[in-house]
Amino acid sequence: MFLFEPVPWYSILMWFVVLGGLILMNELARINKWFALAIFLVLPAILPFTVWKHTAAPGSSVGTWFHWAKVYSALAGCLGFLAIRNLKGWGTNKYALMFPPLILAINILEAVVRDFQTVSVNGMVDGVFTIGGPWNVMNGIAGLLNIITITGWMGIFIGKDQKKDMLWPDMLWFWIIAYDLWNFAYVYNCVSDHAFYAGAALLISCTIPAFFIKKGAWLQHRAQTLAVWMMFVMTFPTFVDTSMFAVKSSHNETALFVVSALALAANVAVLVYEVYKIVKTKRNPLKEEIYTDLPAYQQVASLR
Repeated sequence: MFLFEPVPWYSILMWFVVLGGLILMNELARINKWFALAIFLVLPAILPFTVWKHTAAPGSSVGTWFHWAKVYSALAGCLGFLAIRNLKGWGTNKYALMFPPLILAINILEAVVRDFQTVSVNGMVDGVFTIGGPWNVMNGIAGLLNIITITGWMGIFIGKDQKKDMLWPDMLWFWIIAYDLWNFAYVYNCVSDHAFYAGAALLISCTIPAFFIKKGAWLQHRAQTLAVWMMFVMTFPTFVDTSMFAVKSSHNETALFVVSALALAANVAVLVYEVYKIVKTKRNPLKEEIYTDLPAYQQVASLR
């Protein structure tokens, strides 16, 4: 295969199990705040001192600063969003509503830093074979553009149904697709041998709910699926490293270049479109939502 080494049928089946499991965990966390607190607060308070000190120690494929930063920034997002959704007054507090775009930008920036760090890396690094090159620079730039094109956080609101989802009308499908392409390219560049699950399955597990289950709640879906996956892979790193289900990257430089080029092109396109909308509507992206005239925006905004 172009992106990966040949994938056996049982790994394809496991890919769908991972996808379904992440979607299920996300839905359970949406339905019950106590389940969410158990998964995103109690469990990660116990695991570092009992399991992760062994499985995610320095030198393991999940023992880097990035993995530890990523799991706790994802968990911070989950807990922050739970607070915004459930604590009285938080869902309308302008300072609290600055947290979602801030934690999202921090998560993207963590990966951008890692991409730039990997430019000159060639060989085994923390148990993962890595090939650095211009693709890291291209995708690092794509990540920075992805941060720049975050808009409309002042329009975040809490849904009125029992699930109390955190809804963001201005975060629309084209930005989500650009994010997915960038994030897949990041994982493929920097943790190539984990990309079959941590790139494809993980990203699709939050995109499906955002498109078909609860529109407008992509960031909530993303934080919860990411936190669940990071806790799983830090507990069972052999699943993506040496188990029978592990799928290795092809380590093809053309593939590395193509996925990063697609990510950069998509994020440039979103930036161009955003600038076009700002100029046309004369709306201030630091104070106003940008895409209010689009049906996809209006569908979510109607739930206010």
